[in-house]
Amino acid sequence: MGIVLNRINGDVFYAYSRVPTKYAAMTAIVDRLSIFFRLRRIGVRLALSYALLLGIFVVVASISVAQIHKMADLSEKFARNDMQRLLNVQALSLSTEGASNALLLLLTAARTQRESEYAAVDEKNRQIDTLITALAKSFEDEQQKQTLQALVQCRAQYQRGFFTTVDQLEDEGPEAAKRTFVKDVQPALSALLAESNSLLARERDSIQAHQLQAQQDLERTGRIISLLALLAVLVAAVLAWLTTRSVVRPLARMESSALQIAGGDYAARVPPTKTEEVARVGLALNTMAIAIAAREREIAHLAYYDALTDLPNRTQLVSQSEQDAFPHKSLILMDLARLKTVNETLGFDTGDTVIKQTGLRIAEVLSKDTALSSAHASLYRLSGNCFAILSSGPDRPKIENFKESVQAALVEPIRCGPHTVDVSLVFGIAASGEVALPVVALLRNAEIALYAAKRSGNSTAWYSDAQEASRLSHLSLLSDLRSAVKASELQMWLQPKFTLASGEAYGFEALVRWQHPQRGFISPVEFIPFAESTGYIGMITQWMLESALLTLASWKTSHPALSIAVNVSTHDLRDPHFAERLSALMQQFGVKPALLKLEITESGIMEDPSAAIALLHRLRATGIGLSIDDFGTGYSSLSYLQRLPVSELKIDRSFVIDIDQHPATQRLVKTIIELGHGLDLSVIAEGIETQAERDTLLALGCDAMQGYFASRPLHGQGLQSWLDQLNT
Repeated sequence: MGIVLNRINGDVFYAYSRVPTKYAAMTAIVDRLSIFFRLRRIGVRLALSYALLLGIFVVVASISVAQIHKMADLSEKFARNDMQRLLNVQALSLSTEGASNALLLLLTAARTQRESEYAAVDEKNRQIDTLITALAKSFEDEQQKQTLQALVQCRAQYQRGFFTTVDQLEDEGPEAAKRTFVKDVQPALSALLAESNSLLARERDSIQAHQLQAQQDLERTGRIISLLALLAVLVAAVLAWLTTRSVVRPLARMESSALQIAGGDYAARVPPTKTEEVARVGLALNTMAIAIAAREREIAHLAYYDALTDLPNRTQLVSQSEQDAFPHKSLILMDLARLKTVNETLGFDTGDTVIKQTGLRIAEVLSKDTALSSAHASLYRLSGNCFAILSSGPDRPKIENFKESVQAALVEPIRCGPHTVDVSLVFGIAASGEVALPVVALLRNAEIALYAAKRSGNSTAWYSDAQEASRLSHLSLLSDLRSAVKASELQMWLQPKFTLASGEAYGFEALVRWQHPQRGFISPVEFIPFAESTGYIGMITQWMLESALLTLASWKTSHPALSIAVNVSTHDLRDPHFAERLSALMQQFGVKPALLKLEITESGIMEDPSAAIALLHRLRATGIGLSIDDFGTGYSSLSYLQRLPVSELKIDRSFVIDIDQHPATQRLVKTIIELGHGLDLSVIAEGIETQAERDTLLALGCDAMQGYFASRPLHGQGLQSWLDQLNT
């Protein structure tokens, strides 16, 4: 015996078992009939079941109603016909007896009383005739009719004897009438009474027979109704069993399969069934399981693979490496340089193409590198523009060879539609060494090496403990920098500015210094770039502005003409409310705006020229002086320079060093000075350390100077002593 799966009505399946050959034809016929009459549908089955039960109940009700009607008819017939006929027969018997008695009274009555007795006898005779006539109309039974006919003959015989008796009574007297009465009338009356009693007996028997028949019919109807009720119970039981077998059990199996699917067993399938509705639901569950399994595979793929390159991602890197049995691993982190510029210039579609093509070239190099292939190396794409290769720990020369092969593969630009893009990678490499490290630690070390390579401007950096120490140092600086401002660990040093022509001091540049309580003096070169990259430079700028304004407020009487210049970072220029905050500070300290100057670098302006220029105009409107710091080292445009509301240019120290010995530098600086004067700007040179440098810049027309030659930065008592000498 085998299971055969058939398909009907599109997506509905059913199964049946192969049976021996002698039953095959019958099974096939039953299957065809069930399909033709759609008996495999629950709705059809239930409709037929309810119709069958309803039919049985209708039959039972019909039989009951018919029996009730029959009993009513019998009762009505009994009351209207049989009972009336029985009463008439009884009345006939009584009337016959009464006629006999009345005739006897007539025979014995005196002549004067005969008239009333004649009336009584005539009345009895009329009653007998009336009853006989009524019975003749109501009788249907032949035997009753024959008995009635005999009764009529007896009545006729009585009638003749009666007339004869009456005639003799009047003609011959009572004695002759009595003899005729005894001889003719009394036998006739007896016969009439006998026939009347016989008719009465037959009528009673007929009524009893009818009652017995009615009782038998009622009992038979009760048995039929009982049988039909039992049949209905049996049919209901069979239908319940069939429903349980064809619906409840498949639903139970379906429930079990659904629970398996809910538990994550998407290979579980609902078994086929002959019931179409259940089969459809089962097919829907199976389809749902297949769809959910496909979606979960897709979700799992998206969770562990990069959607753009289809390479394993960071999650896959961590999870897979935990399962590998290689204790010593190396991780190569590769960062795609200038991708942000490509996205901003050519669009993200071009950037995506660059990422995909770069991944393909790295994968091709990796597939050809036998050293890394034998080390079970795998390529991953991490977030953004970063790729990674994890291997079981090849030595440094093999990794260097692989790096050179990748760089060679990227020499040819990547074509992205009408554009070609030059691609370069920065490598950060970390190895576990003798002590096995988890891949998370390796990844962190490789990122540290990658950032170290970027800071140094190199294409490659290997992780070292010194990098880790530097990173930890920077992290601790970040935490310490938060409290440095509140704890007054920062110091504002002032370096004087002098006019070259007269040598008089007219102001200072404020320089920040950090005296750490444990580390001692920390150079601005170490913490300023770090503060800029983390966004903490704004906090330092705020502290420097408050310190400068506080100092200017304290000089109102002693040095009212001296100004202080504070450096403003790119981060500050991004703040649209910077001008309003600075104006509020000047009002708070009561300082003239002209005594505060702000020094802005070219790079800070050129990051977002439109926004920066708008902010500078708002600052200039408050009366604050603006200066361009380190002029000549950035990428400023002259078209922007003429739009800047600045009053001073500061020539960078790189142009000042040994300027007296370099004629070409002198010509360049002279051009800058003339450019500044042409824009009505004052020009100051910073970093002057020798008399020769000072004299050369004076000869070139420079307006002011700043540097160690004139004065080093001053603070505390040294600054106060210098100011005291200035007054003398």
